[in-house]
Amino acid sequence: MKRKKVLSRQSVKRKRTVNYSSLVGTIRRVASFSLKIACLFIGIISVSLLFLYLYQYLVSTPYVKLREVKIEGVNEVLKSELIGLAELNSGLSLLTLNLNEVKKKMESHPWVRAVELEKSFPHLLRIKAEKEEPFAIVALDGLFYMNRSGVAFKEIEYKENKDYPVITGISEDDYTRKEYLEIAASILSIFENDTGAWSINKISELHFTNIDKVSIYSTELPVVLKMGCSDLGLKRKKLREIVAFLNRSGRINMVKAIDLNYEDIAVVSYREAG
Repeated sequence: MKRKKVLSRQSVKRKRTVNYSSLVGTIRRVASFSLKIACLFIGIISVSLLFLYLYQYLVSTPYVKLREVKIEGVNEVLKSELIGLAELNSGLSLLTLNLNEVKKKMESHPWVRAVELEKSFPHLLRIKAEKEEPFAIVALDGLFYMNRSGVAFKEIEYKENKDYPVITGISEDDYTRKEYLEIAASILSIFENDTGAWSINKISELHFTNIDKVSIYSTELPVVLKMGCSDLGLKRKKLREIVAFLNRSGRINMVKAIDLNYEDIAVVSYREAG
């Protein structure tokens, strides 16, 4: 009986024996892995610090500082305004200059339609600006310049030139207004190369009765030209023929209105003899 107890104790002692060589190997592997991770982190931090240093150096170095801005397409006054609007000072780094932000700021100017920008290292920024050109004046809640695309781009100031055709009768609805202005631009375009009473320089007003009917007034003749907003080229040709006939017959100064809203005919109204 005593012998069994002794054997049992010896068996328990054998189970509690620790394999130190295996434990040491595990510790070495963990230590080696930890050292590799630490070296990796140190390497990443070192590279990051190096890039940060290089970035700071490139930003602050005088070798890529903005020293000159060349702007094409606008006059000197507008050039100065654009440079100020975009905050292009000589202390900027050409390397970090955000062209999208500069473009957005410059195109917010009412007289600028679009700009293209290009960095020319080490010190130059090239800008091509497209200036807005008035084509007509639109009477809305104020008077606005309209370009040949039918976009009202700027409210007219007191001393600015107002010698353009005036467009009236425009809807206040934003979507409809856009359609009206595009139609107005198309109508004016067909008279752009004409001469005489209906040349664009002699047209004083386009008045919309609705989206399909417009009346055109000339500074040269007391005649109202009524026309729809379709088949503009055909109506322009018909108008030329009618005006030529009235001039030959000597009755042009007797005419009150010319209506081109009918499909196959033109209706000419005469003033009453007084």
